[in-house]
Amino acid sequence: MLKGKKILIGITGSIAAYKIPLLVRLFIREGAEVKVVMTRCATDFVTPLTLSTLSQKPVLIEPYDKTDGSWHSHVDWGRWADVFVLAPVSANTLAKMAAGIADNLLTTTYLAAKCPVFFAPAMDLDMYHHPTTQRNTDTLLSYGNHLIAPNEGELASGLVGAGRMEEPEVIFRTIADFLEKKNDLNGRNVLVSAGPTFEPIDPVRFIGNHSSGKMGYAIALQLAERGAAVTLVSGPVSLKLNHHGINLIKVNTAEQMAAACLEAFPACDAAIMSAAVADFTPVKAEKQKIKKTGGELVIQLKPTTDILAAMGKLKMGNQLLVGFALETENEFAHASAKLKNKNLDLIVLNSLNDEGAGFGTDTNKVTLISAAGEPEQTPLLSKREIAAVVVDKVAGMLNNNN
Repeated sequence: MLKGKKILIGITGSIAAYKIPLLVRLFIREGAEVKVVMTRCATDFVTPLTLSTLSQKPVLIEPYDKTDGSWHSHVDWGRWADVFVLAPVSANTLAKMAAGIADNLLTTTYLAAKCPVFFAPAMDLDMYHHPTTQRNTDTLLSYGNHLIAPNEGELASGLVGAGRMEEPEVIFRTIADFLEKKNDLNGRNVLVSAGPTFEPIDPVRFIGNHSSGKMGYAIALQLAERGAAVTLVSGPVSLKLNHHGINLIKVNTAEQMAAACLEAFPACDAAIMSAAVADFTPVKAEKQKIKKTGGELVIQLKPTTDILAAMGKLKMGNQLLVGFALETENEFAHASAKLKNKNLDLIVLNSLNDEGAGFGTDTNKVTLISAAGEPEQTPLLSKREIAAVVVDKVAGMLNNNN
């Protein structure tokens, strides 16, 4: 199943390191080529000899051989792999990765890696829940890395809770599934919109919304990692993406987003429009800051371009158009009407009435509604997991169109 795939495994100083020989064996059994890099502390929990025997390759720990001075190139190893799996990842190494500290061979290899990176934390309950660990995890996710979240269970300290590294079989299946899907969108051009728009009132103030762009950015990354050429039209957000398959176009207003999307759409196989575009914009944006006078201020608004409706009119028979609907009441009826009225192939509905869903969160719960077929509802998942669900659906629909 994984014949010819190159898997780089990084092991850090955690008791869960004793499980990694099984992970190596699982990859080797399926035909993958495996290399292992360890921190010095990791060797206290599992021996390099065991891992070298199973992987049939030398295990690297130091940046160079102290007997002859030969260099162990972190650059070559980082570029060699199809995927880099760091498991287990201690709190210490997690912090180093997030901060870009390169004081050992494993962290320098991580910084040099050009492939997708998966990391599986393993640490005690309170360490995992500490704000710095959570912040560092969020930072790594913002860089495009993939979290294999720890389980809840009995920990080495005797405490019970989150922090237990996911089992090797699950880590293996996660990587295998990822590699199986990795190139299923090769040759596809996909447009994604993300984030809010800011409609200027004057040079200081604007009309906007609480959209963080996390959903759209997660979708764009998922598409790119599966081989698509992605045009991401983004409103003003604080997120960053670093992937060669994503062409980022930054906009501020609904008018700018409409222009960028309508220009890009004709050359695309699909468009996934997750941006929260303002429905109204001021008729006139004042050139100077409006001063408080003590009286009421009335701002006259006009409708913005309905980007989805405009794209629905332009859509060709071989193109897919996907919209998002954030609703607060009569959710299914409103989303279904939007699907039909705007000539969409799929709409992703989420409700502000669902706890953990909506703007600004790292999680979401959605219902996929297509023109044909039963609605598909997800449980509450991370936005990265929701992105995978949406992209799976789009990939299947594109394949069925051919």
